[in-house]
Amino acid sequence: MHDKRPTLGLLLSSLPLWLALVLPAQAAVIPPGTQLHPTQTLIRNNGSEPETLDPALAESVGANNLTRDLFEALTANDSNGKTVPGVAESWKQTDPVTWVFKLRQNAKWSNGDSVTAHDFVYGIRRFVDPKTASTYASTFGVFLANGKDVALGKKPPVEIGIKAIDKYTLEVKTAFPVSFLPSLMSNNNLGPVHQGALEKFGKDWTKPGNLVSNGAYVLKAWQVNSKIVLEKNPMYWDAKNVQLTQVTYLPVEDGNADVKLYESGENEWVYQLPPGTYEQYKKQFPTEIRNAPMIGLRYYSFQTQSPAFKDVRVRKALSMVLDRDILAQRITVDGQAPAYGLIVKGVEGADVTQYDWATWPMARRVSEAKALLQQAGVKPGTKFTFSYNTSEYHKKMAIFAASEWKTKLGLNVELEAMEFKVLLKKRHDGTFEMARNGWLADYNDATSFLALVRCDSDQNNNFNCNRKAEDLIIQGTAQTDQAKRKALLTQASRMIMEDYPIIPLLQYSLPRLVKSWVGGYSLLNAQDRFRSKDLYIIKH
Repeated sequence: MHDKRPTLGLLLSSLPLWLALVLPAQAAVIPPGTQLHPTQTLIRNNGSEPETLDPALAESVGANNLTRDLFEALTANDSNGKTVPGVAESWKQTDPVTWVFKLRQNAKWSNGDSVTAHDFVYGIRRFVDPKTASTYASTFGVFLANGKDVALGKKPPVEIGIKAIDKYTLEVKTAFPVSFLPSLMSNNNLGPVHQGALEKFGKDWTKPGNLVSNGAYVLKAWQVNSKIVLEKNPMYWDAKNVQLTQVTYLPVEDGNADVKLYESGENEWVYQLPPGTYEQYKKQFPTEIRNAPMIGLRYYSFQTQSPAFKDVRVRKALSMVLDRDILAQRITVDGQAPAYGLIVKGVEGADVTQYDWATWPMARRVSEAKALLQQAGVKPGTKFTFSYNTSEYHKKMAIFAASEWKTKLGLNVELEAMEFKVLLKKRHDGTFEMARNGWLADYNDATSFLALVRCDSDQNNNFNCNRKAEDLIIQGTAQTDQAKRKALLTQASRMIMEDYPIIPLLQYSLPRLVKSWVGGYSLLNAQDRFRSKDLYIIKH
């Protein structure tokens, strides 16, 4: 999920795969003796204006935070990041590539219609259909039988490996063994859609009054660049265990404005503290500071096909001279660890990767980088453009990177700031030279990170393709032997990183302030996926 899509709760069930999983339904777990506030409402900042509320098209963290409340897929993530039942009350793997999900018969749409296996077939076919133009179609579609071919327009959507066995039984066929499928199916891109509402309202189907959803909340109001208000859905199957009656999401991109609203009581959940302020707020609000490592990567993308960055030596030089230790310790100063590869700590399915030069003294890195630029014919004074979305956080990081490239290599970098929605489009269209980027895993497996650099992946904004590495990934994902799979995926990620399509910078943590009376917030949630149905307001 682009920081979006979206943490050290292990998402993969350690239960034997042949067992049918029948798990208790989860909702807000309120410790005994907790007194609840008479008013159960929450105001939280969401970091940016969402690009959409259509679950098939949602790509950013902000949009997914909202669709997670409005919709429910087969499975879900609880506040500790564990995979729990959603619309499916149980599931089992019947052979290496076949899973059967039993849907709960009391799941309803907000208009009272039953949620059926047909709604999932319709939703998933629509999601992978090239006509829908989802930027996740091949990212997730690749795991489903015929999914990649459907996403690329080579086969019709009806060929996707999803079938309604009966009204409340769904069969999912995968393209190869996918041990983490229950975790993958928690993503609402792979969830149900109400066909009647969508066909009636067309592109306006996600507007207040039109949106028929099946999650714990319904859309009450959407004031662009002001707020989105969700209200408890009385039709939701688990409504009696949902505490919050209203949740207001703010789209504030500026971290300092976010904190001001928090201090004045107009916001109870800061999206992310501005860089360099963590220690100050930790002292000021010791009971309200929240920070935990995420399975996510902050990185910069190169447009590897642009004339400026076609030469791998140029990309390597720029990556080598960035001092990630200074970035982590003096610029962001919020507990994030330096990253020198695609795979970060805590990710299942591949080893953490790191460049050999990561341990070199900086002077050696700089002289090697200068030599690479000279060989590539790049002279001091050469100008590059760097695109980022407006936020004090990304601005500070960008100014630091630009000064590193200027002082160490004599390169001039022009910084251009824009709204997050504009940056998303710019990255997908490839109309940039270098761009700020970030990724939070959509499920805990190396393939979530490999999606950023794979050939033909719609999340590959770098436009680099290493066919040898792609073959290793295909071999790896076909393996049932987990050790062999891990070795192949690790090898592939190392091989791609030698192409320098991205500059890995830091492993995410998310430093924020959350009011002490917001119950249900967990520091074990390594993907930062909080459903409002798991939260509650303590008497204060």
